[in-house]
Amino acid sequence: MSQVRVRFAPSPTGFFHIGSARTALFNWLYARHTGGVFVLRIEDTDKERNSERFLDVIYESLRWLGLDWDEGPDRGGAFGPYRQSERSAVYGEYLEKLRAAGRTYEKDGATWFKLIGERTEVFDDHRKKTVTKVKVAPTVIDDLIRGRVERVEDEDFVIVRSDGNPVFHFVNVVDDIAMRITHVIRGEDHLSNASKHVELFKAFGAPVPQFAHIPLILKQNGPGKMSKRDQGALVEEYQRRGFLPPALVNFLALLGWNPGGDREKMPVGEIVRLFDLPDVNQSNARFDERKLAHMNMLYLLELTPDRFVALARDYFQRHHPEAPALAADPAYFREVMLLSQPKIRGFEELPAYTRYLFSDEFSADPNVREKVLGKGDPKARLAELIAALPEIDFASDASIEAGIKALAARHSLGFGDYQAVARLAISGTNAGPGLTSLFRVLGKDRVGQRLQRFA
Repeated sequence: MSQVRVRFAPSPTGFFHIGSARTALFNWLYARHTGGVFVLRIEDTDKERNSERFLDVIYESLRWLGLDWDEGPDRGGAFGPYRQSERSAVYGEYLEKLRAAGRTYEKDGATWFKLIGERTEVFDDHRKKTVTKVKVAPTVIDDLIRGRVERVEDEDFVIVRSDGNPVFHFVNVVDDIAMRITHVIRGEDHLSNASKHVELFKAFGAPVPQFAHIPLILKQNGPGKMSKRDQGALVEEYQRRGFLPPALVNFLALLGWNPGGDREKMPVGEIVRLFDLPDVNQSNARFDERKLAHMNMLYLLELTPDRFVALARDYFQRHHPEAPALAADPAYFREVMLLSQPKIRGFEELPAYTRYLFSDEFSADPNVREKVLGKGDPKARLAELIAALPEIDFASDASIEAGIKALAARHSLGFGDYQAVARLAISGTNAGPGLTSLFRVLGKDRVGQRLQRFA
């Protein structure tokens, strides 16, 4: 078998969609799994919608995800150029081949591809006009994911528009032939194009690549394919929100692919080792941002303290440069970040999650306040804690816990009788890191001031 050659062929007409990222990933995984070649080809023939800005977004997004390409516009290769806007001479050469073989004709100023078969004139009720139908045998596609698929292409189709620009079907096939692509891995929505493409491959006398049509990604809520307008649909959003690229790669790999068993979190090297096209599901995959957030949390937990703190500081600097956190003592910033690491699902949660740790200006959540103050005698517990505070050793979480428990024992109570009101007083909420950790990081003086203020 010849070396596997796959391609990812995006158009620079908008921001990078999560479905495009998944298509790129599946191509990259298959190339790396088989020891093949991953080609990046830019389909930029739509002059009105193309943008160099969006081309840069494609490059940046792929690099951020760690999907390196072997051949492409910026890397070169033996089959370039890799931008369709620079390949007009190639398309002209291949068009002449079809003309010489008698497989084209001119109509309405456009160039049409002529199917071979018995031709009849029929009235099309939908289009309200007479069209030429061609009686041909069904095109059989042995799809590596969907199995045997039969489709009938029974009408000639345009390959060069009246303005002289070649259409998608033509340039797509020509490039796959010229770049010796062996496997076409793309979204299921392209399955309807496959019969046209196979007919063109055959007309050129070229080998037909193996097709693998991957399932669509459905939107989180409601029916239909996830579009660029849906929440969570753009890769740039996850970059901005501080998600970890390996987490997004892991999540995307599982959107339609099943490695077997209940395994979910896997390093990319393991995904490469296990990935194969027959294991990709035929059914569509539903996007679930909650699962993605959970996956990101698992990856955050694995970061070393130094790495987590560095990424947290970078997130604040890029997105919250005026935050009090950045003015804090570096050692204190580190303590707060490491206190937060086991609790957050993403860096975007840090500003709100840590606000009261960097500023004394915070308000108590009214719902939490009502709940805490409505049970037992929290004000009495608060007064007892304030009185006992000088005796409590703040050297460690354990010594703080021992001090509060000793206080509770003197009043025939438990640790929990003091916990809710103390947390509300020092943080304004009822969630977050453990109370003893909060006491230790804030220090005895700040804790005392906040308890007194709330009392």
